[in-house]
Amino acid sequence: MNNPTLTSEAEKGSSEAAKAVYGITEIMKFLPHRYPFLLVDRILELEPDQRIVGLKNVTINEQFFQGHFPGAPVMPGVLIIESMAQVAGVLIYRDLPEKEKKLIYFTGIENAKFRRPVVPGDQLHVEMRLLNRRNNFGKMQGRATVENKLVAEATVLFAIVENPGS
Repeated sequence: MNNPTLTSEAEKGSSEAAKAVYGITEIMKFLPHRYPFLLVDRILELEPDQRIVGLKNVTINEQFFQGHFPGAPVMPGVLIIESMAQVAGVLIYRDLPEKEKKLIYFTGIENAKFRRPVVPGDQLHVEMRLLNRRNNFGKMQGRATVENKLVAEATVLFAIVENPGS
């Protein structure tokens, strides 16, 4: 019988890794996106100014599955890329001064590749790495996986601009 008070270091590490760095409430404080366009459910890992890992739970309740494709639902590739950009946005918004007065615009996509479909029930894990940032412009490289299998990869470019609505 195991002693419940004794925990291996691996078990401690895995339980800590399972905790979200940010849940949806915190994510909504950073990102301006809202339903039906908020495509990040949790931030799992974050290394400031370097790297971030996010999670998107893909459910049949997503609006886009009504038409993409009836009887064979597949998450559109452009929305996988958007999920990647939103995860990247959390990393950038996190330390941005006066973030409520700023928007981060997606300005480009480089080398996007889609490897396998994402379907209802999948958990999309998105890892983004900051390649460079100069003033209000930057570039991040990312990959999206489901069950540790690569589904998409791309480099996204962004610009930080004044929010015209603030």
